[in-house]
Amino acid sequence: MVERVAVIGGGVIGLSVAWRAALAGHDVTVVDPSPGRGASWVAGGMLAPVTEAWPGEEAALHLGEESLRRWPAFAAELTRDGGDPGLSTAGTVVVALDRGDAGQLEVLAGYLASLGREVESVTGRQLRALEPGVNGIRALLVPGDLAVDNRRLLRSLQAAAVRRGVKFADDEVTGLEPGRVRTLAGEVRCDVAVIAAGARSGRLHPALAVRPLKGEILRLRARRTSLPPPARTVRGVVEGRPIYLVPREHGELVLGATQYEAGFDETVSARGVRELLEGAERIFPSIDEYELVECASGLRAASVDTIPFIGELGPGVLAATGHHRNGLLLAPVTADAVVALLDGAPPPPHVAAADPHRLGEK
Repeated sequence: MVERVAVIGGGVIGLSVAWRAALAGHDVTVVDPSPGRGASWVAGGMLAPVTEAWPGEEAALHLGEESLRRWPAFAAELTRDGGDPGLSTAGTVVVALDRGDAGQLEVLAGYLASLGREVESVTGRQLRALEPGVNGIRALLVPGDLAVDNRRLLRSLQAAAVRRGVKFADDEVTGLEPGRVRTLAGEVRCDVAVIAAGARSGRLHPALAVRPLKGEILRLRARRTSLPPPARTVRGVVEGRPIYLVPREHGELVLGATQYEAGFDETVSARGVRELLEGAERIFPSIDEYELVECASGLRAASVDTIPFIGELGPGVLAATGHHRNGLLLAPVTADAVVALLDGAPPPPHVAAADPHRLGEK
């Protein structure tokens, strides 16, 4: 058994790997200057492999569904070990605002039906009865797609990791060599290093073709004079831009997300805020009465084929990165795969598609 594991990155993937590896008996250190923050802190929290599916992306769908099946047990175990992560089983609704959108919904519904996935098509009138205040001429109900409160999840993972003896080196990583992770303050010795550094993972190994994709989100809160947030996660497309509204406790609503190439710039643009608010108002007009609580941005770790990198990069180095917009969704299957590799066992079969060498060296 591997004794010392250094997990580079303290987002949802790194913390999940660290917690589960410590549970398996490993001596784990998380190396991150700000654990529990980064892109995971500003995520929407959707666990939605079905509503994100599209023809040609079957490998990503199968990997996402494999992880989604693990989420209830993952959340239950985490609740006992670190705290309730706020898993919601209310489901997702995908809305079409016009005939063009409705045509896209039909394509998606037909594709999912051909794969045996559970979806239900409803009219605009039925949609409004289910979700008062939500606009659309048609919609798809996807009961199996879930959501989680990302910030509660991160706090729970940190608490569970600490409880299981995980150590934290709150420092910036400057390099990786066999047996050690170099940091600004010194080094962390290890038998195996797990690269889970999100958008910055590509700087640590040449096989990791990971680039940053900027995403902006808003957090809002209902007022006494406004409608409450929808009960389900609501997704739609406005003028070609995808948008989602994810309800939280106490009348809060997460609105996202823009997506564009901006390098490592994490500032929030006025254009991004405007596009999100204008798009959300088309879908849920009452949002213009909400209190604007927070504007934030994060950097998704994107691979060229939307599939993450999970597996062995070389002796003593594992990859757990490149999860794009599905880091929260894929946390359970990624953590289980990494722990299996640490223990010398075979990882889950669907993780084979995430072979970190599938694209070849840069």
